[in-house]
Amino acid sequence: MTYKYISTVLLVSILAFSSVSYGKNEFLVLEGSYFGQKTPGLTPEVFAPGVISINGRYEYGLSFSPDLDELYFSGQKEGGTGAIFFSKLENKKWQPIKKANFTKGKKAGEMEPFISLDGKKIYFTAYNADFTDTKIWVANRVNNGWSNARKLDSPINDEEVFNSTLAKNGDLFYTDIFKSKTYYSAFTNGKYPKVQEVDIEFGIHGFISPAQDYLLVDARNKEDKNRKDKDIYVYFKKKNGAWSKPINLGDTVNSTFGETVPTVTPDGKFLFFSRYNEEGGLSNFYWVSTKVIENLRPKF
Repeated sequence: MTYKYISTVLLVSILAFSSVSYGKNEFLVLEGSYFGQKTPGLTPEVFAPGVISINGRYEYGLSFSPDLDELYFSGQKEGGTGAIFFSKLENKKWQPIKKANFTKGKKAGEMEPFISLDGKKIYFTAYNADFTDTKIWVANRVNNGWSNARKLDSPINDEEVFNSTLAKNGDLFYTDIFKSKTYYSAFTNGKYPKVQEVDIEFGIHGFISPAQDYLLVDARNKEDKNRKDKDIYVYFKKKNGAWSKPINLGDTVNSTFGETVPTVTPDGKFLFFSRYNEEGGLSNFYWVSTKVIENLRPKF
């Protein structure tokens, strides 16, 4: 493993994050679900511009708690290491954004948080300053916060991996960095004892739906060989358990810029992703109704 290779993968395939915090006098008072933002329809819109989506940094890897009263996301300035930021809804108001420190300095970079659907655990990716030892970590819910994080004890971490998402039953889907493939591990007796490649044609940064009836990934556009940008694709689970052919989410969701790291909110209503259309090739969060997914569902 070399610094050059892993840093290229992390910065090009992941495209990392930043560190910005707000003082109490600077943070806008936002109330209600989704930071008080007007919910989108079938056309993606920037999420919380100037608050969550801030020009001048990479942003991707976003996760809401099951009750939609906590938000965790990752950000990174160009050339820096990733950091996880969060805000909580208290007394109907979102609190100023703070930087998390799950590994207590053991790792230079933390990114791609994902809260389990029961709200009891948060999974994330952590790595060294030289972009090595990229692994999945986890922390447990303790009262209103989290326990000290630990590296997940699983064969998952025998490789360089990132971007973990979980189904309702706890099965964990993730990306093997060097193989550029999506893998999963079944949740068995509270552990992840085995890993298996997901039988799909292509795609990384996989998001598994709670019922495992569809899988979102990103990949270089396959419909036009002259394009080099990434698009979001969806696979649907067939009755026989196999995955369908990949379906491009279409030119409303996918632009000629890169779209990456898709996630869906715990209520199933909105798809979030990053679009790298900011000046300088940086990214903001976009969100759109999950009807864009359901409208593509085949009748098997």
